[in-house]
Amino acid sequence: MARSEKNMALDDRSSGKRILIIKPSSLGDIVHALPVLTALRRADPGAHIAWLVSKSFAPLLDGHPLLDDVIVFDRARYGKMLRSGRALGDFLRFLRELRRRRFDLVVDLQGLFRSGFLAFASGAERRIGFAAARESAGLFYTQPVRCPPDARHAVDKNLCVVAALGLSTDRPEFPLGLRLEEIRAAKTLLTTAAGRPVKTFTAVIPGARWESKRWRAERIAALIDRMHEESLPCCVLLGSAADRPFADRVVAACRSPVIDLVGRTSLRVLAAVLGLSDRVICHDSGPMHIAAALNKPLVAIFGPTDPDVTGPYRCPKEGASGTQPAFRVVAAPIECSPCRLRTCDHHSCMERLAVETVFAQVREIGAGVFGRRASDGPRIGTALPEAGARAAAAPARPGATAPQA
Repeated sequence: MARSEKNMALDDRSSGKRILIIKPSSLGDIVHALPVLTALRRADPGAHIAWLVSKSFAPLLDGHPLLDDVIVFDRARYGKMLRSGRALGDFLRFLRELRRRRFDLVVDLQGLFRSGFLAFASGAERRIGFAAARESAGLFYTQPVRCPPDARHAVDKNLCVVAALGLSTDRPEFPLGLRLEEIRAAKTLLTTAAGRPVKTFTAVIPGARWESKRWRAERIAALIDRMHEESLPCCVLLGSAADRPFADRVVAACRSPVIDLVGRTSLRVLAAVLGLSDRVICHDSGPMHIAAALNKPLVAIFGPTDPDVTGPYRCPKEGASGTQPAFRVVAAPIECSPCRLRTCDHHSCMERLAVETVFAQVREIGAGVFGRRASDGPRIGTALPEAGARAAAAPARPGATAPQA
């Protein structure tokens, strides 16, 4: 099914092509794929672009102004198809609906057997993905893309696909398409939780999916207390409902007041709160990449993972110009890191990180960013590409939807 890689451009711009991006998960990886969406939309303002995404992450893309459709893939339901006739029937109906949409081009950025099969099942004549995709997914592509060895970060690998499509990679952009009502909801939530308007604040994201990625709750609390002692802006805790038990430990250990919003926001309102913040403190996590997409000054605490691969993305072409936000990665120099272990007996990479070490970075990135009030609204990063050109090239659309195909 595969053939040799060719640098075939999207030759007929504004052609009304039907394009599908497959990137079901995870949160950070979806953010990393946004430059592909941006490049496709800029190249063809009149194209119909859809995104296939897992059910749990669909809210991040629902209503995105650069998308025409969000196709929800219910992995939990379809995963039962080998032991459930109903689940099998649902999956077969999903495949029929996918094929009925008649995509011309499928861009698979997941690189697994499942995503490669879905690309093939779509019936699209052109299917592009990574030559080094796992689980033999490359067999389903008509255009496998080989990335150079120095393309280590997920964003750089995705930009290899953009280049293979003949599109520019000079300005990778990560527009989240935050809406005014989401920003208003974030402001209201902050005011209600604090009992007063919140003018400036630091967003603290204590959670991480792996236990090994998390600094001890007591040290996060000590960092918050240290910031309070230095009269730095108040801290707002953010995270999902799954982070609630760990966040409770942080709050219990704090001697200073915090505004606790963990589990109280939707995914997009969480992004809006991050946009309103003055700086962000986090681990290697999905919200870290949202904060980076929003160009927020941030301090990321790393342990078992490699910041060159999964850290906040820095555009190499912008680094010398001074336009980059302040992204600081704090990690202990230890021989066994990065190990990529989800659990660890000694946790040395995190245990050796002192509160003062992290606080020094927090204080440094805070210099000069506190002249703005949270009520002024978020600085949401890069603008949406050529919105006027798209509007001129295509008729008005009712907006993106998230159908259960």
